[in-house]
Amino acid sequence: MVTKDCIAMILAGGQGSRLGVLTSQIAKPAVQYGGKYRIIDFPLTNCAHSGLDTVGILTQYKPLELNTYVGNGAAWDLDTNDGGVYILPPYMREKDGQWYKGTANAIYQNIAFIDKFNPEHVLILGGDHIYKMDYSKMLAYHKKSNADCTIAMIGVDMAEASRFGILATDEEGRIVDFEEKPKFPKSNTASMGIYIFKWEVLRRELILDENNPQSSNDFGKNVIPKMLNEGQRMFGYQFDGYWKDVGTVESLWLANMDLLDNDELGLDDEEWTILSRSALQSPHFIAENAIVTDSYITEGCYIDGTVNHSIIFDGVTISKGAVVEDSVILSGAKIRSGARVVKCIVGENAVIGANSSVGIDGDSDLTSPYCSGGVSLVGPNVNIQENSHFAPESMIVNDKGGNI
Repeated sequence: MVTKDCIAMILAGGQGSRLGVLTSQIAKPAVQYGGKYRIIDFPLTNCAHSGLDTVGILTQYKPLELNTYVGNGAAWDLDTNDGGVYILPPYMREKDGQWYKGTANAIYQNIAFIDKFNPEHVLILGGDHIYKMDYSKMLAYHKKSNADCTIAMIGVDMAEASRFGILATDEEGRIVDFEEKPKFPKSNTASMGIYIFKWEVLRRELILDENNPQSSNDFGKNVIPKMLNEGQRMFGYQFDGYWKDVGTVESLWLANMDLLDNDELGLDDEEWTILSRSALQSPHFIAENAIVTDSYITEGCYIDGTVNHSIIFDGVTISKGAVVEDSVILSGAKIRSGARVVKCIVGENAVIGANSSVGIDGDSDLTSPYCSGGVSLVGPNVNIQENSHFAPESMIVNDKGGNI
């Protein structure tokens, strides 16, 4: 039997419904970010750089593109003989099969997989956060504390604290209080959804949780509070780097804009290169009269218009006379001549027709107020007719122009 010190399990099965049409056909971790990455690149890269060579990815919702993208893990140098990347969807048993009911149930359904590697510790990760983290340092802290469970924690904006598990620790770092998504948070110290457990402890707790008919089979709601109430050794690990939960259209847009405004994430850090499975592209082309300022332009783009404070993915075309500002234009999208796109995410292979506009107040013909924070979203493969106008915070989910 192979024996591993620690293996990683990435929870990547969520629908990401708050990202709207952007995740209508793909799992949230497969969403593009930062010019040439997908969200799943970040936990996979962190595992690779942290020396974790065995990674299970638990998929469920619309997994095809994510599965295809991850492949055998070679892009992240995780295609090892005694480890590797494993895609783990829900599966049928002798009597029945079921979807993952919650985060804890997802790990429970894969106890046999984890047992194959006989690990001392198991690292549980979400597949939908943007950050760089050396898990080996957290693991060393976990071992030094002789913890049954260690939870990574970070300070968040108090206004956002009710979206997270909120915890408190004593002088030695031991967790003394934990509340999942409290209506009235006691502090802004939030769980990052990153846990390290002793496997023998977690295995026992997962079985107990599964056999509890009152449980919703969730780590934050059930497993962690139970362990804390029983006085098990639970510690908080302070993380001080950049971390973004990209659960909404606005937060995804903000995470991209952060790269242009301050780049606290440090994408250019050669000591922690973010690995990805990017297709080889020809160099980008910027026409003589094009204007590009304060932007990321990826390979394979054709730019003949004006681009300001925006992130442009591979294969994008921005035609002569088109204007793109404060926007994220995903792979293969086309912005036709005379079109204007402001504070918007434009999905893969979408087309903004000539002389159309998205995200501009004024004579907008159509308003669909499904987004927030002034950010608009054009869905993947949507073809907006020419001379169509969409107000800020619109979510354009299919081909249409003019009034509904």
